[in-house]
Amino acid sequence: RYDAACQIAQDIAEKIQERNRHQRNGESSAKLNVVIRSSLQNLREKIDQLKDLLLRAVSTHQITQLEGDRRQNLMDDLLTRQKQLQASYQNEGTEPDVIRSSLMTGGVKRGVTNPWLLEESEETRGLGFDDLRQQQRRIIEEQDAGLDALSSIISRQKQMGQEIGNELDEQNEIIDDLTNLVENTDDKLRNQTRHVKMVDKKSTSCG
Repeated sequence: RYDAACQIAQDIAEKIQERNRHQRNGESSAKLNVVIRSSLQNLREKIDQLKDLLLRAVSTHQITQLEGDRRQNLMDDLLTRQKQLQASYQNEGTEPDVIRSSLMTGGVKRGVTNPWLLEESEETRGLGFDDLRQQQRRIIEEQDAGLDALSSIISRQKQMGQEIGNELDEQNEIIDDLTNLVENTDDKLRNQTRHVKMVDKKSTSCG
């Protein structure tokens, strides 16, 4: 499976070179781009399958830890090459010479530092496959705990929001009642004022 994936990567590199040559000659490269894009997707699927197989082989002790580390190094090289191929494909014919030479010589050479491992932290450097898996599981558990705490906070905030909304509804009802009371009182005052005016008018006429 690994050799088949490497062959796919080599075919992609050759197709990219052919596409770039067509572009420089002014020829159409649309069909080649379709083939390259499909092959890159196939390569990513092959790499994912290899990752799963390697994880299963190590976790079930089908292979030794040393052999697991050796195969992991091969996977790192293949993944690096896949990243380079993807970058070269997206560069549309302007790939750097370093990447182009790496693509056509079988990826990263033995003894050369994997460029995708340069940013490896001190916490993971030197750890074996099982140690890395345990560390990843611990990180996931910590993230789950953090998500649970965040969910609890959001639930409390939701409850507070609902209580505030209920309080506002009650206050609005009180305001509506006060408004109706004021309107009724105003109507009564106007009626009493008209009555007083009528009484005053009659009293004047009688005098």
